[in-house]
Amino acid sequence: MAYTLDRTITDADFETVDARTRKALGDAGFGVLTEIDVKATMKKKIDKDMDGYRILGACNPNMAWEAIGMEPKVGAMLPCNVILREVDGGVEVSAVDPVASMSGIDNADLKGVAGQVRDMLLGVIAAI
Repeated sequence: MAYTLDRTITDADFETVDARTRKALGDAGFGVLTEIDVKATMKKKIDKDMDGYRILGACNPNMAWEAIGMEPKVGAMLPCNVILREVDGGVEVSAVDPVASMSGIDNADLKGVAGQVRDMLLGVIAAI
């Protein structure tokens, strides 16, 4: 089972894809709670150079509220991470597949919420 929802953007640079991703997330009701500039962190911590790589921790508060109400420990698996990664020919955007990440939790209702979030993230990826 694939664990990410992916799309490569070929018509824009890294920062433009970042802005488009944040807008698409916001339009779908997600906020960016955390941001990790992996490229800068690797350079600072271990003096290694790499292509652009950023992790956005996205959360839809209504869906998170619903999930936490069903499974209080599910917060260990939140937020939904979205990565931006420079690749040959463009910028790859990958979002965690919530259905895959929640598959280890035996709760049919939670799997339904994960499916809704997956559909929302597929819409975000398509809108970028």
